Amino acid sequence: MTRRATTPAEPATARKNVVRSTNENPKCDAPDAKRIVIVDDHPLFRKGLQELIQADDSFAVCGEAGNAAEAMDVIRKLSPELAIVDLSLPGANGIELIKNIRAEFPKLPILVLSMHDESLYAVRALRAGADGYVMKHEAMANVIQAIREVFNGRPYLSPAMAAQVITKFAHHQAEGETDAVERLSDRELEILELIGKGHEVRQIAKLLHLSPKTVETHRAHIKDKLDLKNSREVARFALQWLSARET
Repeated sequence: MTRRATTPAEPATARKNVVRSTNENPKCDAPDAKRIVIVDDHPLFRKGLQELIQADDSFAVCGEAGNAAEAMDVIRKLSPELAIVDLSLPGANGIELIKNIRAEFPKLPILVLSMHDESLYAVRALRAGADGYVMKHEAMANVIQAIREVFNGRPYLSPAMAAQVITKFAHHQAEGETDAVERLSDRELEILELIGKGHEVRQIAKLLHLSPKTVETHRAHIKDKLDLKNSREVARFALQWLSARET
């Protein structure tokens, strides 16, 4: 089907409202409201975040998704002006989703809301193409400010995360150190975390929609990069690393 060209006389709002909200939110038809999509696998969290965001008349949550595949479909249909993405998603993780969004929609701002308070995840999210990173337990206090900063073209880190990133960078620069896990790819880091949570190879393969052989290959790469002797040492390292992050 041939799409009708927009004439100079046609207002921008006419184009903006061609695609309606996936959650049937009438506020999405307001010409001045910035259209936002939320990607998170917890419906109650999405609902609470939507109510918080829409308390500000400048914003409208017009689409929701619970995983990466749904997210891409919603973004294609709605052409939002901001995507809010959780890193812990079923199937493809948030880092992979950010990369996919950035590849297909290079100008779409992306704000990460994550349960991970480890600066390593923030750095990787920003490196993948995110424009901001807010920890979930700080969301109520900081998300509106974060949204405004990102819409104004400025990267945003919540205060606690910014302090972590700066301190970690300064320490490593001074000491010439590099965390061992920083050598891992995004997928290897994800698999290391799942190993630390006690998942076996076949469980990880099912969770990540990979073959067991692929997971074993990633585990072998983790072993080599971390200078470990065998899969048992990988499991021990993963458990200790995960425990250290949660204390």
